[in-house]
Amino acid sequence: MYNSTMKNLIDEKIKTISKDIVEILIKENLTITSAESCTGGLFASYLVKNSGVSAIFKGSIVAYANEVKRDILGVDEETLERFGAVSPQCVSLMLDGVSKIFSSDFAIAISGVAGPDGGSLEKPVGTVFIGVKSRQKPNKIKKLTLKGDREQIQESAVLWAFEELIESDKKLFLKFMSNSLDK
Repeated sequence: MYNSTMKNLIDEKIKTISKDIVEILIKENLTITSAESCTGGLFASYLVKNSGVSAIFKGSIVAYANEVKRDILGVDEETLERFGAVSPQCVSLMLDGVSKIFSSDFAIAISGVAGPDGGSLEKPVGTVFIGVKSRQKPNKIKKLTLKGDREQIQESAVLWAFEELIESDKKLFLKFMSNSLDK
């Protein structure tokens, strides 16, 4: 079970990392955006808890329904039918769509099965795809198999999204970070 101690530890880690990321993006005059499904805006919520974020955060789209993924983000119907909304193909198109809409330097996309229902043998509860896009590099998609209840899966996905953002451009992020990943 997801106890309050674990929740507080993950929450503090996300807050620390998101604060460092916001400060770095402000220093470098770079922008970020997100497209979220199973996390329902939680990634964006952690970003906007930081002072000064309006200088770098262009916006977010919570694309929970497939119609929103298709009509707003440009995920084609064939991808949704062939691979599903919880797939690297869908997340890659979500990244492309949100980047185009907001014209940002970095984009995050998250889609998965947070549970407790909705899982299958192929994509059980806890299956999450996280994508990162930057203007300098191709889309990077990571598949996760997370454990826990709905809230724990969502918060773990957000933590992974921030860590994948750092991984996407270590040269940029690690030169400024104040040992956040060790806390």
